[in-house]
Amino acid sequence: MKKKGKGGIPPISTASLPDVIFMILFFFMISTSMRETDILVKTQLPSASEVAKLEKKQLVSHIYIGQPVDSQQAQWGTAPQIQLNDSYQRLPDILEFVASERDKLSEADRMAMTVMIKADKSTRMGIISDVKQELRRANALKISYAASKTLAAGQ
Repeated sequence: MKKKGKGGIPPISTASLPDVIFMILFFFMISTSMRETDILVKTQLPSASEVAKLEKKQLVSHIYIGQPVDSQQAQWGTAPQIQLNDSYQRLPDILEFVASERDKLSEADRMAMTVMIKADKSTRMGIISDVKQELRRANALKISYAASKTLAAGQ
């Protein structure tokens, strides 16, 4: 019994390799979410020992409060500013912001809309209270505060 030929391993076909690469590329393009808002304020979140994650992030609208970033301080100064979407706004603009965010949601999800306040830990409580008053006027009663989790001393 004698084998014919050299009996080596046959070469691997790379003809389908571009198809596989494009499928992986499309997967990541579809599953990746892009940042929707450019953050224009400095926010060092306050620490908290008990934090909970929000379940439906698509129902959350963000209000950022803090000192403008360094590139914006020449124009806006160093006083805390309110950022709604991609621009600085004033307190009365919160009513329009909440209305436009509600209009983006379906009728069933409008009651579950949550407004998250991401405020710098050095921001005075007066501006946060004013924002909360405007949210009450806009009937946005589900409010969440962003915080960073800290470990307890015993852990």
